[in-house]
Amino acid sequence: MPTQSPPGELGASASAFSLLATDGKRYTLDALKGKNGLVIAFMCNHCPYVKAAMPGLIRDACALIEMGVNVAGINSNDASVYTDDTFERMIEQANAWRLPFPYLCDDTQQAARAYGAACTPECFGFDADLRLCYRGRVDASRKEPLPDARRDMLEAMRAIAHGSATHDPQYPALGCSIKWKHR
Repeated sequence: MPTQSPPGELGASASAFSLLATDGKRYTLDALKGKNGLVIAFMCNHCPYVKAAMPGLIRDACALIEMGVNVAGINSNDASVYTDDTFERMIEQANAWRLPFPYLCDDTQQAARAYGAACTPECFGFDADLRLCYRGRVDASRKEPLPDARRDMLEAMRAIAHGSATHDPQYPALGCSIKWKHR
């Protein structure tokens, strides 16, 4: 059963983190920030919604990076239960997908909790001051990619990168729920 993300608290500040990426480096929020903003995409390896959105996310990440908006993927799933989401499998997937952005492991799930992430893929778009300006889907793809789908995240972030507020509707992300650890 798919999970839908709640609306974002636009204007909220991004929460700091320091996470290990599949390239072996540790990244902080400040290190990831682009001159015109940052997109954090909560994602994972096994989710069919992520797999469907990945071609569009990669394409749009490349376009955003050219605009000074950096992108990072974060996997917060409980890999002890969902073994396709282990760090080793993340490395394999990052290489297979040829990700143009860091893919970070949130094994404590602190980043997902701080952002209020609900599902995968779910995008949080921040302006140059790391204030939330977009929360929602990559595009209208579900379990199958839609080649002609409106590029919701890209269009919102393009406006934000050029100093405008996005006035387009922000459609919630829809995908697999974050796989939370039992406390």
